[in-house]
This record gives sequence, structure tokens and C-alpha cells, in this order.
Amino acid sequence: MYSQPGVYAVLIGSGVSTGAGIPTGWGVVKDLVKRIAIASNPGSPDSVSAAEEDPEAWWAANADGELGYSSLLKSLAPTPANRQGLLAGYFEPSGTDGTRIPSAAHEALARLVKRGTVRVILTTNFDRLTEQALEAEGIAPQVISRPEAVKGMAPLAHARATVIKLHGDYADLETRNTPEELEQYPAEWNNLLDQVFDQYGLLISGWSADWDTALVAAFDRAQSRRYPLYWDRRSSKGTTSGRLLSLRAGHVVEAADADELFTNLETSIEALERLAEPPLTTAMAIARLKRYLPDPVHRIDLYDLLMDATDRVVREIGDQPISDPNCTWELVDETYTAFLRSSIPLLRLLTTGVWHDHEGEHSGLWCEVLQRLLSAGNAPIPNGSFNQHLRDARFYPALLALQAMGVVSVARNRDADLIRLLLEVEMRDPYRNDLSVPAVHALHVNARLDGEVVNALPRFGGTRWNFPGSHMLKEDLREVLQEFFPDYQGYASAVHGYEYRVGLVQEATKAEGAYRAMSGEYVGEREWKADGSLTAEQEFRKSAAKGARDWPWTGLLGDLKNLEETLLRHREVVSKYKRWG
Repeated sequence: MYSQPGVYAVLIGSGVSTGAGIPTGWGVVKDLVKRIAIASNPGSPDSVSAAEEDPEAWWAANADGELGYSSLLKSLAPTPANRQGLLAGYFEPSGTDGTRIPSAAHEALARLVKRGTVRVILTTNFDRLTEQALEAEGIAPQVISRPEAVKGMAPLAHARATVIKLHGDYADLETRNTPEELEQYPAEWNNLLDQVFDQYGLLISGWSADWDTALVAAFDRAQSRRYPLYWDRRSSKGTTSGRLLSLRAGHVVEAADADELFTNLETSIEALERLAEPPLTTAMAIARLKRYLPDPVHRIDLYDLLMDATDRVVREIGDQPISDPNCTWELVDETYTAFLRSSIPLLRLLTTGVWHDHEGEHSGLWCEVLQRLLSAGNAPIPNGSFNQHLRDARFYPALLALQAMGVVSVARNRDADLIRLLLEVEMRDPYRNDLSVPAVHALHVNARLDGEVVNALPRFGGTRWNFPGSHMLKEDLREVLQEFFPDYQGYASAVHGYEYRVGLVQEATKAEGAYRAMSGEYVGEREWKADGSLTAEQEFRKSAAKGARDWPWTGLLGDLKNLEETLLRHREVVSKYKRWG
């Protein structure tokens, strides 16, 4: 099916829909006969019992005409509106128990149609679950439920999806149900089936071949063996199905039920597609991201693209050992460098995504990526000794992602997205009884990139300078953000604006024992103005002056009237860090 998309048709029977709470056609007939018995003889339990045990015999003795779906509906509901109301309880969602809605099998089959693997679906079911699942995937199928519709249908090869309802639709009086009705198909049905069985391979699920004489006859007529037949074991145990399997040299597929069959099939085809695709280069991935970002149809594709890139980094984090009795500064430096290198493809996707996410529509996705990276860095510590510097390095991909997205958010005047990254993403702190800590504190640069450690790394040539730990983040992200900040001064200004805002949030949300506002080059000696204010502070004030009623900092820092006092308190805290030239 993977190698020849569109070549295999699918035949589904009642076994696919019963799992969704839909009764079989004969089950509906039996229940309707029981209802008639109750209504016509309300005081006769024997009559009801007889109707339940042998509906055909009861009907022959108590009603006119042959028992059939059509005759029952005509007697019970003479108008289309009556019939619709009568049958709704059997086939339409109840809205209370979660039944009579597309099952996992229907949904997986619809996705197989969407990817082009399947284009023709034959069904003996009356319900509309297949059509509903297809429509949920944005596919408007060609539905053929009456033989006379065959003449005007689009050729099977030209239609994206065709659903052939061999026994009709539940609200249609032409529905076939009883053995007599299933004994012979009209010529239009036979001709269409002959075409399908000749030109397509077939996957069967939930159809036993025990009752549908006319459909079995179509199998017997088919001479072509160009494509194989596959049948799920659960519904292929009967004598007739065994004969058809032998006749068509068919294969039995192991599956507990239809849900398992179709979801496993979808998973296997997805795995084959991934295997066949060349690895995405970063440029190719960015091109896809730009195409997916504004299109609601590609939300899942966008999600998968980001999560695949994230999971590759998460695996790198998990594979990095944190215990080494002979740990050196060279090893620590190599570990940080390795995490930077493995994170760059993801960082490029994130920065491009945040930059072009004009309305912040996908901010939840950026948060989920950061959450995965933070959780990976905070993975449980194995028993035994470990090196604290190596463990801290596991947080570096999350630090890089937070700062990269944060700097872009500031540059694009989307402080609301930054605040969401800082406060909605959380970590369970193993040193504080698993207290939930927001990312703004869990990834506090003073804790995760201690300046003494950073200054000791060999990358700096042994020079013991006085830059804070954030300097390494700033330098490592320069190349990643080069596209958006071509000149270094513009880049440095955006970084300082980000660091200033992070410090504001840290001060506004600090808990007992937590670090206060982060240090950084944004409070270096050259960043202070003659009036005692910071350059980053002045830029922040400009954004506050433009702020409307929905200014994102309202509530966190107090309203605009109280902002002056808040900013002055913050200035007093960070003035103690003023030492980097």
C-alpha cells in the first residue's frame, strides 16, 4: 500500500462500526420488530419474547408482507421526516455517552485517504461514520449509496475519495438488510464491483462474508489476481471467508480489532515514508515551516516538524552522561559546545517561527517546545555521584531556546509571548520537594550559567574576565540570530531588552530563597545614562508609553500609574551589578 498508493481499496463491514456503538442492520430490524410487538401487544410478554427470539416468524404471523428494512420503515414511519427521527437513535451521536461517532479505525482510514494511500472505500454499513471522518480531515468524498448513482459518478481513478455504500444509507428506503435483499445486487452494483475487484487490491475488515450472498458472488466472478487480498483475522474465521481467501490467494492480517488494524497500518506507512525521505536540511525545514505557519490546514504538520526537531535535541540531552570522575573544564566546555551544535537546527526553526508568528497564534507551540527541553534537562538524577557542571549543561538547550525566542519576541514587540514563555512553562524542582517553578526562575541564568564557571571555560583562552554568565548565551546565539539582526549593535540592544524584561519578571515573581533579577551586560557600566536610568529601561518605558489597556505587563508590574515606582525599585536592585565595561 505504501509502494502503490491508491491501488488498494478497503472493504469495511459491521465489525468496524459496532466498535463505535452502531448496531448492525439486522440488529436494527430485530429491535424495530420488538418495538412493534410491544406497541401492538403491550400486555403480552409472550409476544415480545417471540419477537425477540425469532423476528421473522413473529412478523409472518402478525404483520403483512415480507420482513425487511424497507417494509418496517414504511409501516412505522411513512414520511422521510418520520424515518429520520426513528433512525436517529441508532445511527446519530447521542451527545452523552460518546458513542456513534467515528472510531479510531474510521479516523485512521480517513488519514490514509488524506495521504493518498486509499481512494476507494466499499462498505456494507448504513451509518455515515466514514463520511464524517473524511470530512473532519477536510475531504469531501464522492458517496454512492444507490445503484442509479453509478451512472453519473466520477471515475474512481479521478476522484480523491469514493465511498460506495453497497447496502445503502440508513435513512434510505433502498437499504438492503435481509437475506433476500442481500441475495442479488442490481446490475449497476455488480458492474462497479467487477471493476473494483479487477483493478484494485483489497483490504477487508469487519466483514465476515456470512450473509452477503451477492457480494460473495462478486468475489467469485473476479478473475484478476494482479493485486493481493488482505483480510483481518477476526472477521475471516468463517467457512465462506476461508474459501474466498483460498480463491484469491489472500493473506490474513493479525489485529485484535479494526481500531488496531487501521491505526497500525497508518503508523507503518508513516514509518516507511520517514525512512524513504532524505533527512531534512535546516534550510528545507525552515522552508516548510514558513509554508505551514499561516495555513490552519497544516497545523499538525507544523507541530510534527517542531516536535521532531525538539525530540532530536531531547535525545542528545538524555545521551549525555553527567558522571565523570575525571571531569575537566575541557570536558565541560565540549559538552556545552555539543549541546549548542545539536540545538542549532531547532533554534533556527524557533526563531523563524516566532519572528513570523505575527499574531502570536502559535505561542502555545513555542511553549511546548521549551517545556520539553526544560523537562529533559531536569530528568531524574541517577543513583550515585554526578558532576554538577555536566548536569547544569543539560539545561543549556532550554536556556538557548528561551533566550532566542525571547530576543525575537522583544524585537517584534510581542512581550505577551515572552511573558507566556517565562511563566507558563514550569519545572518540578527536585531540591524543593518538587515545587513547581516557572521557567523564568528554573532557567535563571545566574543559577544555570554561573559566571565563575563560564569564565573558567577553555574557549576563552584562560582569561579570567568579569563578564556574567549570560555573555556566553549572547555570543553563542549571535550566528543563529544573524538573519534577523545583521548589525551587532541592533542584536546587542535586543538582547539587553530581553534581559531587562526577564529581570522585571524575576523581581515581580520572586519567592523566598529565589534569585533576584538576573545580572547581565544590560546593566554594564556603559548602559547607564546620566540621569541614573538604564538604556534598556528607557526603551521599555517607550513601549509602556505606547501601551493600551491590553498592555501585557499590566497586572504583573501594576498598572501604568504605579509603573514608575516598580521600575525604580528594579533599578535599585540591578545597580549593584554595575561592573561590566
